[in-house]
Amino acid sequence: MRMNDEKNENSESPGTTSDFEFLQEKIKERPVNKKRLLKRTIITASMAVLFGLLACLSFLLLEPVLNNWLYPEEEPEIVTFPQEQDEMRPEDMLTEGTASGQEESAESEAEEWDSSSHSSTEGQGAETGTDDGSGPTDADPQQTETKERESGSTEPEKDGAVETDPHEESAGMEGMTTANLAEDPKETEPFEPLKPYQTQYEELYKIYNKVKLSMVTVTAVHSDVDWFNNTDQSEGTTAGVIIANNNRELLILSRKSSLDGAETIRIVFCNGTDAEAVIKQYDQNTDLAVLAVDLKYIGGDTLESAMVATLGSSISSGMTGSPIIAVGNLFGYKDTVCYGMVTSKGNVVTMADSEYKMMTTDIYAGTNPSGILVDMRGEVIGIIDNSHNHEDTRNLLSAVGITELKGLISKLSNGERIPYLGIYAQDISAQVRAEMGLPQGAYIVDIDMDSPAMRKGIQKGDIVVRVGSQDIKSAADYMNVLRNARTEGSINIVVQRASVDAYEEMHFVVQAELERIE
Repeated sequence: MRMNDEKNENSESPGTTSDFEFLQEKIKERPVNKKRLLKRTIITASMAVLFGLLACLSFLLLEPVLNNWLYPEEEPEIVTFPQEQDEMRPEDMLTEGTASGQEESAESEAEEWDSSSHSSTEGQGAETGTDDGSGPTDADPQQTETKERESGSTEPEKDGAVETDPHEESAGMEGMTTANLAEDPKETEPFEPLKPYQTQYEELYKIYNKVKLSMVTVTAVHSDVDWFNNTDQSEGTTAGVIIANNNRELLILSRKSSLDGAETIRIVFCNGTDAEAVIKQYDQNTDLAVLAVDLKYIGGDTLESAMVATLGSSISSGMTGSPIIAVGNLFGYKDTVCYGMVTSKGNVVTMADSEYKMMTTDIYAGTNPSGILVDMRGEVIGIIDNSHNHEDTRNLLSAVGITELKGLISKLSNGERIPYLGIYAQDISAQVRAEMGLPQGAYIVDIDMDSPAMRKGIQKGDIVVRVGSQDIKSAADYMNVLRNARTEGSINIVVQRASVDAYEEMHFVVQAELERIE
């Protein structure tokens, strides 16, 4: 049986293998679609770049908000310098104060001299009995004889000599010595003719020591490359004065032309420390710039030692002939000081869309000085500027009055731009208006070529009578309105133009520029 079963299995095996041959298969790899793979790769990379850009943009937009929320900072204060009226204050008149002090001292000296001379006269009269009328005179000889008898009877004589008390004699000598010292005090002290002169300079030096705490040295760093590709750094310095602290920045007034092309600007304070500054705003007409130094980069000791300068007044009537102090870079060297006096003030300098008053001094300086003028109270009364000097006075120190600059400095300190139209205006006197029948306003004496005003048709000889909604009565009105105008909008200007028989009113809409195009 077993043998039969094995035979049956052997006979069935070949047939079984052949029956399942159709079930065999071969696994092949799926072909790669390169175009689809490339497309998916590009899409993925694009999405990654887009996501990165969105993330960066979101960070840039949210970073200031989150930073202010996590680390709040105080908003900068608005810097303002109030405008002044053209009036005379008694405390500003140094000359009158000095004259009154001299008069008071002269009166006191005269009273002392009269009292001393009166006391000496009484003493002489008591001794001689003839000066004050109390003693005997030639008109009363009987009284003289009677007193001589009485004196002769009462005064004992011994061997022809008069007996005297030594204590009374010493007391008399002391009284005479005291009287002589009171009469001539000059004999007790040596005469020093230069002491008042020295005292005057000591007082001036005290004022300078206070003012120099507000002065800084502004250094502009330039980098040049020579023919051999060697980098050479050069530095130019000018003087600056601290004008404000807005709780975020320390603001410094300086010359703009000295900073042109500078890669970095360094400020050196009165204690020798330095910090980096940036130009906050500038004005081309006056060549003035306001520099800003972040308070985060200034040490506590420097903030305590540095002082904000006080802007005074340059319109006081008693200023001419008064002493002043010039501080700054006067001869090409920093931290220089000179003493002098104001020789003239009120010299008008007309610029495009502005007008300022110059003051001259008797101080000799370099051809390109920089700095400030201060009065005897230590207040700034002028910004040194010799660019408007005549050829024969180019080395005499001149300055622009601080009163006319206060409005400009306020706008520059707040980062505001000054609109530019290119008009040179001046006042028309009442007599000229009456004689020639001119309307009241600001007379245009000149206009810059290719300026916004000229491109719109405003001409030399026109009279500006209204700017916007403000009537113009003088050149100062025109300049104040333009200084406060918005730089991003148009300005409506109304002028009176001379025709054949009368003046005709003309309207112009001028787009102000932010700065003059050279």
